[in-house]
Amino acid sequence: MQEPAFQQTLQAARDGDRHALEKVLLRSRQDLRRYAEYHCSVNDVEDAVQESLLLVSRKLGSLRALEAYTSWLFRIVKRECNRLKRAGRHLLMQPADLEEIEGPHYPPPTGLVRDIAAVLAALPTHYREIILLRDLEGWTIAEIAKELSLHPEAAKARIHRARGLARQYLAPQDEPHMPAIQASR
Repeated sequence: MQEPAFQQTLQAARDGDRHALEKVLLRSRQDLRRYAEYHCSVNDVEDAVQESLLLVSRKLGSLRALEAYTSWLFRIVKRECNRLKRAGRHLLMQPADLEEIEGPHYPPPTGLVRDIAAVLAALPTHYREIILLRDLEGWTIAEIAKELSLHPEAAKARIHRARGLARQYLAPQDEPHMPAIQASR
C-alpha cells in the first residue's frame, strides 16, 4: 500500500505534471534497481532500469489503477531483464570471437584466460551456450530449462556433460594439441 502523499504525486504524474513525474521516477529508481539486480545479469541491471524508467514515463498516463503501480513497475523491469537476457543469448562467444580478443585494442590473452576462451570456442554450440548461461550469467536450472525448452533434468545433464568436456580440454595432455571433443547429446 502506498502512502497518500505518494498516491497524490502519482496521480499528478499520471495527469501530466512533469515535476511529479520526476519525483515518481526518482522514488521508483531504487526499487527498480534492487529488483533488477535480482532478475538481470550483472551487466544488464542499469540498462534494464533505464529502459524501465523510460517506459514508465511514457506509459504512466495509461495506467488505469494507481494501486497497481508497484506491481506494474516490477513487471516492466522483469520483462526488460528477460528481453536483455534473450538479446545477450545471441551474443554468446563464437569461435570467431577469439580473434577479437587478440585484436589491437586488447593484449593477447595469456594463461588461463586463453585456455578457457579456447575451450569455449571448441565446445559444440549447445554446450557452450549452457555453460555460459549457468556459469557466466548465473541463471538457475529452471530458467535455463525454460529458455532452452528442456526438462530441468535434461538441462542438468547437459551442464554436467559440458563441464566434463571443458575439464577434458583443460587437463594436461601428453601431446601438445587438444583432444577432439565428442559432440554427444
